[in-house]
Amino acid sequence: MKRWLRASGVFLFITVNVLYSLVAASVGMPREKSEPRAGQRAPGTISLNVDASEAPRKILHARLSIPVEAGPLTLLYPKWIPGEHGPTGPITDLAGVKFSVSGKPVTWQRDDVDMYAFHCDVPAGSKVLDVSLDFLLPAGTDGFSSAASSTAQLTVISWNQLLLYPQGWKSDDLSYHASLRLPSGWKFGTALPVDKQADAVSFKPVSLTTLIDSPVIAGSHFRSVKLAEGSPSFQIDMVSDSEAALEMSADQITHYKQLVAEALALFGAHHYEHYHFLYTLSDFVAHFGLEHHESSDDRVAERTLIDDSLRRSSADLLPHEFVHSWNGKYRRPAGLATGDYDHPMKGELLWVYEGLTEYLGSILSPRSGLRSAEDQRDHLAAIAAYLDRYPGRTWRPLEDTAVAAQLLYNASLAWASERRGVDYYDEGELIWLEADVVIRQQTKGARSLDDFCRLFHGGQSGPPTVKPYTFDDVVNAMNTVAPFDWRGFFTARLTSTQPHAPLGGITGSGWRLVYTNEQGAYLKALEQASKVADLSFSLGLKLKEDGVIIDCVPGSVSANAGLGPGMKIIAVNGRRYSLAGLREAIRSAKGGSQPIEALVENAEFFKTARLDYHGGEKYPHLERDASRPDLLAEIIKSTSNHRAAQSSTR
Repeated sequence: MKRWLRASGVFLFITVNVLYSLVAASVGMPREKSEPRAGQRAPGTISLNVDASEAPRKILHARLSIPVEAGPLTLLYPKWIPGEHGPTGPITDLAGVKFSVSGKPVTWQRDDVDMYAFHCDVPAGSKVLDVSLDFLLPAGTDGFSSAASSTAQLTVISWNQLLLYPQGWKSDDLSYHASLRLPSGWKFGTALPVDKQADAVSFKPVSLTTLIDSPVIAGSHFRSVKLAEGSPSFQIDMVSDSEAALEMSADQITHYKQLVAEALALFGAHHYEHYHFLYTLSDFVAHFGLEHHESSDDRVAERTLIDDSLRRSSADLLPHEFVHSWNGKYRRPAGLATGDYDHPMKGELLWVYEGLTEYLGSILSPRSGLRSAEDQRDHLAAIAAYLDRYPGRTWRPLEDTAVAAQLLYNASLAWASERRGVDYYDEGELIWLEADVVIRQQTKGARSLDDFCRLFHGGQSGPPTVKPYTFDDVVNAMNTVAPFDWRGFFTARLTSTQPHAPLGGITGSGWRLVYTNEQGAYLKALEQASKVADLSFSLGLKLKEDGVIIDCVPGSVSANAGLGPGMKIIAVNGRRYSLAGLREAIRSAKGGSQPIEALVENAEFFKTARLDYHGGEKYPHLERDASRPDLLAEIIKSTSNHRAAQSSTR
């Protein structure tokens, strides 16, 4: 936020600020954040030239030319990255930073409190400050845009990694003219408007907001698939480490075309001029999705399009990020709608930003054919089961997982069942499912959460814009759709520390959570894709293929036997460990009295744990409750064709 000063106080402000800056520079005092003077124009267009020709060896080079005036200047590296919900700007990978004017070096000093701020004094008579920097692309696959994003065959360009911006201005007020040089023969995809292509790609000048909101994917193996022509247009731009990985089938293309139709039917309007799904398929980049207004940065395993387990396990990724164009980018919680990348974001409404998006992306998956109805039910069963069983919810209410999001994204998986993670995604999905069911019940099927989406996220179609909202705005819109105590409904679920998850949406939609001895196809796909076995509901363990324990549920059989995260199961019932062998031991112990014996390594020490469990394998599943209408089937059925038919008869 900018603080504007009255004209009568401008001269005093400038004088004090300059004197303080001079004193601070001489004695090493931290400088306060500067604010632009009242009536002052933003600096002219900043030139940003990025050389990605060495991306395969994991280094990017950038040069900026920034219009300046003589005197103290503070440049900032983006810290709070939209969609990442934390101060995740990867400044530790920034290197080679040099300032100069007309070829002469200008000394800079990092702020000793704000590590993302660089101070310098621009010499008299200077018009342009040149900045050169390198970004050292990380190799690790943990994290968001601060994690691995380059291989020998491809790269993902996140502009926030490669620039500085003048302090004191909103990102909307700063203009950047970017260009990008790629390795020979590489093709690219982006929502950023292209000006011309030669040795380098030159993009049209855009605001800093739009630039950072418009990543680029590029590589030697590239494919673009048109999903819809006209205005707006839609396409999937794909890049991978192999040509074979880009073989999206005709059926898959049809489903993604249907996704576009279903989303437009759901919201009734759009807030972009075109949309690009930027799809990176590689085993050597971080796997996640990051939303943008006119595109999404979606990264998955290389064989996702051609391996059934990988495809099923990530079926809702693109739908989720697509929904964010409406819920997160256009409508945004006020605490996340900051005007720059320096001011902290507040995440208390992430249960709407991410939780509602998780729900809508989840139901758009079967509506578009990307996920079967059976897989959708097993998906709901899987998230409901862990939320219903893990004890972390008895001390940390859901609202705290949203407030503490910036801490929890990087939390260890060890003891996650006790700690709680970013549960506003999955539990948010359950809450919004229940809200959908309540609307349908209260209105006797006349309305649904789809009506809320059109009211809250629809409006007038047009180019990207941001419309912030508060908790009151959500409650008021819900009451417009279906009068109910929505404030009490949401508050009770956000503040609860009861031991069980809110399963009202599942039961109210005509289903119930049960546990069976058979692992369904969807759960098998998740296990094969993640290479993590979830035995939480029998032994109370999550473990890797090699027997290393990732988490141990407090109060479970394994916890009572002294097991914990980081330990490794070496043998089961006297035989070398294998996951198949462990499952066989669980089945064999069912109904008996002999405990399962596990030889466990804990660093350099060994122990035998006796797991006194006789309940057999247990996996979550949804079972039909014939005494209630099947609202879940209504929720996930296609709506775009129905709305098109309605429109044609008007």
